[in-house]
Amino acid sequence: MSVHARTDTGLAATERSPERGFESPADPASNEDPAIELLTDGELEIAGRLVEASNATLYCIVTHEDQQAECVYKPVAGERPLWDFPHGTLAGRELAAYAVSRASGWDIVPPTVYRDGPFGPGMCQLWIDPDPSVDLIALARSGSHHGLRAMSVFDAVINNADRKIGHLLPAPGGHLYGCDHGVCFAEEYKLRTVLWQWRGDPLTSDAVEALERLAAQLDGELGTHLRQWLTDREIRAVKVRTEMLLQHRVHPYPPEDWPAVPWPPI
Repeated sequence: MSVHARTDTGLAATERSPERGFESPADPASNEDPAIELLTDGELEIAGRLVEASNATLYCIVTHEDQQAECVYKPVAGERPLWDFPHGTLAGRELAAYAVSRASGWDIVPPTVYRDGPFGPGMCQLWIDPDPSVDLIALARSGSHHGLRAMSVFDAVINNADRKIGHLLPAPGGHLYGCDHGVCFAEEYKLRTVLWQWRGDPLTSDAVEALERLAAQLDGELGTHLRQWLTDREIRAVKVRTEMLLQHRVHPYPPEDWPAVPWPPI
């Protein structure tokens, strides 16, 4: 079976409901370790495929002991070669985005692990069923949504080259997640996003605090962890982008020599 997009409901893809579900709490940090254990140690059962994804993206059910959840599995073997990112690195970049998300305190990226699966090693990420009452286009245009504004700063740090409307995952509890971070962390400025509404505006105090946390950790544990997935030059570029944001304390402007909005934007 196929799933048309990440924003579709997983149950519609498989026409069945797991007997034992994994509940994502209102506080995304409070259930992080059980989710990581489930994704790492659970048995993966492929239940569908996201047919609109450019790389092989499989919808799975993961089961471990008395826990079961929906997840996305992206095997490295299914990555499409890109001219501007080294082949076979996209899954690792998703892991790097998760590490930055956690270290900053934004918790934008759902629990994500690197593991073996039915088609070899790859990225495995907890599936987030978005709140069906939220209009994603209206959300993407919002100028007052705190989580969306934090996401725009997060994207500037990781140099996200593909923040589309369909990558926004507003959870029923109110927390905003984001997905599809495989084309991030390039050395050169490649920020492409639908979230330009704060360009040139001062950063919020929360954003400054999150950036300060990142700056303090990039030379320590976070930097060491990122070396599993990124080159030294790419990590250095993360540091430079973080330092520049702290120095100027404004949201970045669109690039002049690079398309500022991904296509299609949805």
